[in-house]
Amino acid sequence: MPIPGNLLSPTTEMVDPNTSGWTAKLNATLSKGVGGRNGDGCLLAKSVEAGEVQARTVSSYPVTAGTVYYCFADASGASSTQERIGIRWMAGSTELSVSWSLPTMTAAAAWHRVSVAAAAPAGATQAQVLLSSTAAGVGVNHFWENVYLGLPIRTLGNLLPFNTESSELDASGWTPVVNATVSRQVPVVAWAATNYTAGGHALAMTAQAAGNASILSVDRPTVAPGREYLAYAYLQPPTVAAVAWIELRFYDANGNQISATRSVLAPPTPATGMYRQRVSATAPANAATCSLAAGLDGASAGQVLRLETIVIMAAPEIQAGSVLPYADASFEQGLAGWSVASGVATIARTTPWGLSAFEGSYSLTVTSTTATTSTIRSGRFPVREGVNWRAQIVVHPAAGTWSTVTVRVRWYDAANASLGVAGGVAYGLPGTSWYALQSDQTAPAGATQAAVEILPTATAANSVLHVDRVALWEVLPLTAVTADSERGYTTLTLRELPLDYTISVYRVGADGARRLVRGTSGLIDRQTIVSDILIVEDHEAPMGTPVSYHIAIYSPSGSLSTRSSGTVTLTLDDINEAWLKDPANPQRNMRVVVEKAPDWQRPIEQSSHVVRGRRNKVIFSGRRQGLEGDLAIATRSDEERQALHLLLDSGNLLLWQAAPGMGVDDMYVAVGQVPEARLGRLAQEQWRTWTLPLVEQDMPVTVGVNGAAGRTCQDVLTEFATCADLLDVYDTSEDLLLDRRG
Repeated sequence: MPIPGNLLSPTTEMVDPNTSGWTAKLNATLSKGVGGRNGDGCLLAKSVEAGEVQARTVSSYPVTAGTVYYCFADASGASSTQERIGIRWMAGSTELSVSWSLPTMTAAAAWHRVSVAAAAPAGATQAQVLLSSTAAGVGVNHFWENVYLGLPIRTLGNLLPFNTESSELDASGWTPVVNATVSRQVPVVAWAATNYTAGGHALAMTAQAAGNASILSVDRPTVAPGREYLAYAYLQPPTVAAVAWIELRFYDANGNQISATRSVLAPPTPATGMYRQRVSATAPANAATCSLAAGLDGASAGQVLRLETIVIMAAPEIQAGSVLPYADASFEQGLAGWSVASGVATIARTTPWGLSAFEGSYSLTVTSTTATTSTIRSGRFPVREGVNWRAQIVVHPAAGTWSTVTVRVRWYDAANASLGVAGGVAYGLPGTSWYALQSDQTAPAGATQAAVEILPTATAANSVLHVDRVALWEVLPLTAVTADSERGYTTLTLRELPLDYTISVYRVGADGARRLVRGTSGLIDRQTIVSDILIVEDHEAPMGTPVSYHIAIYSPSGSLSTRSSGTVTLTLDDINEAWLKDPANPQRNMRVVVEKAPDWQRPIEQSSHVVRGRRNKVIFSGRRQGLEGDLAIATRSDEERQALHLLLDSGNLLLWQAAPGMGVDDMYVAVGQVPEARLGRLAQEQWRTWTLPLVEQDMPVTVGVNGAAGRTCQDVLTEFATCADLLDVYDTSEDLLLDRRG
């Protein structure tokens, strides 16, 4: 699968179907190998003699001096003692320099990542990728695949800059706090082929002497008081017994630390991999900035803690609208506000890392030493009185037997006094899978807080139950639709969708006909559900016609469930106006004044033959084609004129929508050469008349709606220090929205 943003062609990246993107540079013969992960092909570099082996890309790729570029590849070669990757900076055919990664620490036959990042030096106009390994003899094989060269790939939403997240440039994003040195290493780690944020370099903290050791990120990104933040890092501890941790810290406006929340890794045996450890906390009222610390408690001299993909971000909602903080919902750093309200049960975080979890890497372990019922209660969280709330947990019987698990909500007033609890819903657990259990209850008058209660009933001594992904949210309509006639689109909101199912979304017209609705990847037809909430803006809904939406949801086994929305109608108040829309770029859509509708033609291909002795010709005809004609429109201001130029510049297929009753159906059209004329003779006159030659087209199927693709203002703030820096990279605000760099 092509890597997004890769300057290399798919053939060069994947080495499929051939090796045409690569050539030997030093001591190598190249051929196509098999067993790759990004496609079956891979590059086999065989040594001609002992020593360094190098291959490079055939092509050179355009770069801008001073811009940071990132390069990575996956490698395999048990017989090579060292391997590295480099960016070869070129000015035409002249090599200026090479930016090399550090060599890998050991050889490995398993696929592993090597990478490097560097700023293009002055004078560089092009770059090549260099692959290097060291062979111990003649005919030693080394394999490469999944090669990327382009702009840095960073975690969306990360408050930390690329180098602090990845250490691909250097280790300057981190500083020792106590008993530590900071460096970089390249351990052998088998990352997934599609994990593009994981690189080859890892941040290495080395304990200088026996005792506690820690480091701290240099960056202090700003935070919003009262907002919950999530931090995580992949940790590689020195031993399974090592006490490795990360800590999210908040500071006031003067730089004084005002809080710290720690999360300790419980590594599995033998603790040789990388393990993502999470920590979350809410920024205090006087918080201004934050940072992330990491360390080892009770380290031996020389022990090394490695970190990779280090992130601080706004905490995600476990369930859309849930009032439980991430720590209370996921148990990644401990028990948070959970306690045993009654009974013999004990609770703890599961151990080791990855033993049992539905979300993240840990869950809550409930252990009952006797065959009795216990009550497990969360902390209290804000709610609104008089509305329906839904509590949900996901449970997994891990040992022994459990007859039932009851889920309910306990209500509290502003003085923390209990207002009681409804009966809840009791569930039987038929097996040992993960089961989602929920209970709906209405908050009584005076309720301002609520706690989730879990009442598991064990039927055998020493039974163990795992609980994860706890949520409490106000119940809103599963399906809602609104119409925005001013902007010409409807908004469909779908809630409580099941993850990893697939979904199709249809627009239903007044005649009952169904048409698929467009999403970011084309028409939404059996697309995988990746969030419990989906918001779709339908910019192709017709004007003046009642529409509703039909939703089909398919389980992994293929069973079907459906939903339907209410009916809404978009209006176009001025019948002299029409919409011109770009299905791929709805931010360009605009209304224009129609001067004259087209006089349609329907061309047909024909050949005419005269037969001697016959009065009438013989005509052979193709199928009559769609409508063609000239649409005359007007723009009323310089802003409208510029907007129409932007709409037409791409040459994309457009959607023309006129008011109902004008004798024209909604039509997808291609627009030919466009004349623009002034309405009057005055130079200051802003009105323009346009003639758009239209040719009817089929509705595009694979075209998706462009958008920010998850990028937010925070990503812009993290990457760019000033607005002036943006001007050097983006030509227009639309380029900024779509991250389209010039």
